[in-house]
Parts: sequence; structure tokens; C-alpha cells
Amino acid sequence: MSGVWVFKNGIIRLIENPQADSDGRLGNSRRKVLIHLPTGQPVSSYSSLEEILTALGWERYYGGDPDLFQFHKRSSIDLISLPRDFAKFNSVHMYDIVIKNPNLFHVRDM
Repeated sequence: MSGVWVFKNGIIRLIENPQADSDGRLGNSRRKVLIHLPTGQPVSSYSSLEEILTALGWERYYGGDPDLFQFHKRSSIDLISLPRDFAKFNSVHMYDIVIKNPNLFHVRDM
């Protein structure tokens, strides 16, 4: 179910959006892509992302959850948790990487 919650005259209601797809995204919304700024290349797979993060000092973290692909830095308490399936890698995960690696990544509309 997708739509917009509207609050009017003290009543809140969901106005459904028939143009949304099964993920709740609007048909006209753009897909996001994570860009590695030093190379200008989009991250298109976890193998390319792992290569970049490893060069930046991140290490694979095997925390026991088989549904997650995780990285940590020994020099910090930061942990990057990503869904095992790259198809489920979305803008929330991308922005997490951007925030934990300032000036090295950017999220753009595809």
C-alpha cells in the first residue's frame, strides 16, 4: 500500500497513490546511484564497493547475520550494514556510506 498521509481538520487519512509501484516508489521517481568521487564511477556491485572500502581502511565484519554484508573500521565505532542482495541496496544504504566516508562518495539520480 502506498500513498500520502494527509492531516486536515483534525483528521488524518491515507490518500492512496495508484501511480506507485510495488515498492511504494512513484512511477516518475528516479533510481539513485552511489558515485565514487575520486574515480567518478558508479558503484555497480558489492565487489567494486568492497574494493573501494578496503582501500579506505574498512574491513569485512562477520557478525553472524547471514542477511547482511557488513564493514567496520578498527579506528572507529562505525559499522556499515548492507543487505546481502545488491538489488535491495537503496538510497538509505548509500547515504550511510556517504556520511561515514565524507568527500569520497555522492548519491545521484540515475
